[in-house]
Amino acid sequence: MSIFRWVGVFLLVALISGCGGDSKFRTYNGPEVTRVIVMKNKREMYLMHGSKKLKSYDIGLGFAPVGDKWVEGDGRTPEGTYIIDRRNPNSRYHLSVGMNYPNVIDVAQAKALGQRPGGDIFIHGQGPYYKKGAPRDWTAGCIAVTDRQMEDIYAMVKDGTPITILP
Repeated sequence: MSIFRWVGVFLLVALISGCGGDSKFRTYNGPEVTRVIVMKNKREMYLMHGSKKLKSYDIGLGFAPVGDKWVEGDGRTPEGTYIIDRRNPNSRYHLSVGMNYPNVIDVAQAKALGQRPGGDIFIHGQGPYYKKGAPRDWTAGCIAVTDRQMEDIYAMVKDGTPITILP
């Protein structure tokens, strides 16, 4: 093979490998995240390994951030302990991981009020729908971080991880 062909093949490989850009899917090889803790009053979320804090994030909450979620559409972020049980790589908010809200207690509370508890509570990024200058608490009840932070969370937090959301 001539030198020109080798140069051409090298340039083609370099061009193709450069087309991918930054992937939103990251890898994580550190200690296992054994629990996620959300402190609503501080607007902070912690990724924990046992009692050691691995990462902390400033967060946004539902547009009505004070109090527990009782019914669908109330704009509140639920309080209690749940499990991360799904992930959405095609979320309209960049990436997201979902939790098993509502649980049996949440359903019973909403039913007692003659309402539905709602659902689809996620930790998610901002995505293209987040408006610059929007209030800090802008979601319908989810927990929001930046897209870049969500990439780390998506890589670090596995399905089955408990999440405790405190007032």
